[in-house]
Amino acid sequence: MTVEENCVRVAAVGDVHLDADVLGRYRPALEHVGKKADVLLLAGDLTRHGTTDEARCVAQEFGGLAVPVVAILGNHDYHSDQEHEVAKVLEDAGLIVLECTGTVLDLDGVRVGIAGTKGFGGGFAGACASEFGEPEMKAFTRHGRAVAERFGHALAQLDCDVRIALTHYSPVPETLQGEPLEIYPFLGSYQLAQAIDAAPAVGLAVHGHAHAGSERGTTPGGVPVRNVAHPVIKQAYNVYQLSSVLAPV
Repeated sequence: MTVEENCVRVAAVGDVHLDADVLGRYRPALEHVGKKADVLLLAGDLTRHGTTDEARCVAQEFGGLAVPVVAILGNHDYHSDQEHEVAKVLEDAGLIVLECTGTVLDLDGVRVGIAGTKGFGGGFAGACASEFGEPEMKAFTRHGRAVAERFGHALAQLDCDVRIALTHYSPVPETLQGEPLEIYPFLGSYQLAQAIDAAPAVGLAVHGHAHAGSERGTTPGGVPVRNVAHPVIKQAYNVYQLSSVLAPV
């Protein structure tokens, strides 16, 4: 595919689940990422169990690249209750780590705003959790709604030419196709899509988490959604053109 003039090239991957035994798996391809992309997005589940030792493997693998690296954490990265320490290890290596926050990068004259969050589950229209019943169910639903609202605010407030939404959980069911229907509520939430569609000039939404899912989907508002979990894309990263029609380069 021909790269359009002034078109931002976005590399993305998620669910790399790094530990010492797989250190170096992605680095050979990453050494050339600057020739193929303007920015690299990491869509969560960067570690296996969310330890600082594993985070140091991520920092070694994805640090010092020729392009800015913007990351979010996934549910695996929270497992050991060290998510803040994990994020600091990555930030110390030069990665930008987001959680209901955003950053704006000047990429070849285009101001690209990226807002990121792990997100949360909850399900999709017609098959979603509701804030009713036991306190545990209310808390589950309330948390997903609160995260989506904070994420949406961060996305909308970016001062930029075009926006990218970076989440771990999926905003749409289409990119979950291939996963058992029974676990869709634990893989994503329609509230993330609502937050994305409410923000202006969102050109791309990227997520991971669904290892057996599908790559492509679209929010109800028409924003292209891409599942970049490594088991789905089966390579070190995919590259997308941030334009009216998004496809791998």
